[in-house]
Amino acid sequence: MYSKKVVFWSSCLAILLFGIAMTTLGSIAPDLKEKFQLDDIAAGTLFSILPLGILAGSLLFGPIADKYGFGILMAVSCILLALGFEGIAFASFTGLLKVCIFLFGFAGGSINGATSALVSDISDNDKIANISLLGVFFGIGALGMPLVLGILRESYRFENTVAAVGILSFLTGILFMIIKLPPAKMAQKIPIGKMMGFFRDKVLLLIAFFLFFQSSFEGLMNNWTTTYLTDHLSISQDKALYGLSLFVAGMVVMRLSTGTILRHIPVKRILIASFVFLILGLVCIASGISTVVALIGFVLVGAGLAGGFPIMLGFVGEMYENISGTAFSFVLTIALLGNMLINYSMGIISEKYGISNLMIVTFAEVVIMAVLGFVIIKKVNDVSKTVA
Repeated sequence: MYSKKVVFWSSCLAILLFGIAMTTLGSIAPDLKEKFQLDDIAAGTLFSILPLGILAGSLLFGPIADKYGFGILMAVSCILLALGFEGIAFASFTGLLKVCIFLFGFAGGSINGATSALVSDISDNDKIANISLLGVFFGIGALGMPLVLGILRESYRFENTVAAVGILSFLTGILFMIIKLPPAKMAQKIPIGKMMGFFRDKVLLLIAFFLFFQSSFEGLMNNWTTTYLTDHLSISQDKALYGLSLFVAGMVVMRLSTGTILRHIPVKRILIASFVFLILGLVCIASGISTVVALIGFVLVGAGLAGGFPIMLGFVGEMYENISGTAFSFVLTIALLGNMLINYSMGIISEKYGISNLMIVTFAEVVIMAVLGFVIIKKVNDVSKTVA
């Protein structure tokens, strides 16, 4: 028999590493450009490999977990992540660096999805709250790595810090080999064919497309708001970067609250509060009144986006308990496609019509997400009443 506490905290450690991974490349980008003599185009091409790896990992982890269990999947993923960290630290030519970045993304995508599915499986009545707590550790990793690199920069080369995280990733892989985890769910075959059935499940499709816009919204905040603040509102780059940190901090605090003191608040109320925070936050950012108001806006937007993934993944975990891994793969893959497509489209919009249109795009996403969110809650409640 496995210990739910051990499994939960091991999952938190793994998602912490994924959070670290997601901000590592951006944090050491100037160092890598200098080390490999990369121009902006070459660097952009190099870093575009990361989301492809994440997409591949997100697509494949679910069927593997359902067929073979989470133990081997998590162990291999953490060890591959370790290889990615070590390769990024010590690669001597760009070809090897590209392979390591893909491994980095593949392992990260697998860990991200598998930990959410695993926590959902071990949670009886508090799936949303526990997935929210899991997300807190992602945020700590994402916030912590740039901070640690900055603090240690004067004493250690970036390679040493990245390699140390690689060792922690390897040890985490060993941990997942040792601890007991829930058994595999599918005795016969990997349920790839089940994905075709997902396309006929209207509620699951609504959830997938909610996450399509949720993920793209998060991507827009991470990738475009710094440019918006510096170019459109004439805020210094240093202060604009503070905005991104406050965005993640707002998300972390809200997820911590949802997983603890607010865990018994009805989902509909949390969703309403989320959209209120989003609208207020975007108004603060778009107003251009002052830097302080804009930074407050980042905190509010982070808080507003905090509930999306935990709530929707909690619903998926309840709907597909027997093949949760495959169902999570399905919705997370669509979410990542949204991130890539909307962010690519934003690049075209920014180039042709200006970065000021970022706020129009984000406000439009809020409206779409609000409509989808409340339709999903109604349908989930209707299904629950029918089952009861």
